[in-house]
Amino acid sequence: MYFLLIGILGLVLKLLEIGPLATMSWWLVLSPFALAVAWWAWADASGYTKRKEVQKMDDRKQKRLDKQREAIGLATKKRR
Repeated sequence: MYFLLIGILGLVLKLLEIGPLATMSWWLVLSPFALAVAWWAWADASGYTKRKEVQKMDDRKQKRLDKQREAIGLATKKRR
C-alpha cells in the first residue's frame, strides 16, 4: 500500500512538474508501481495475505468471546 501511495504522489508531482521529480526519469517515477505489483504477488504467493486475514478473524473471535463472557459474569482468560 505504501508503494502505491508513493507512486501516486510521485506521479502527481511529476505531472505538475513540482520539485526534483520534474527532472527525474519516468522510469524512476513509475518504479513504486512495479514494486507494489511485486509486493502483492509475493504476499499472495507466500501466504502472507491469508495469514493476516486468519489472524484478524481470530482476534475478532476472541474479542467476541471475551465480550460474551463478560456479559454473563465470567472472568476472561488472560493470554500469556
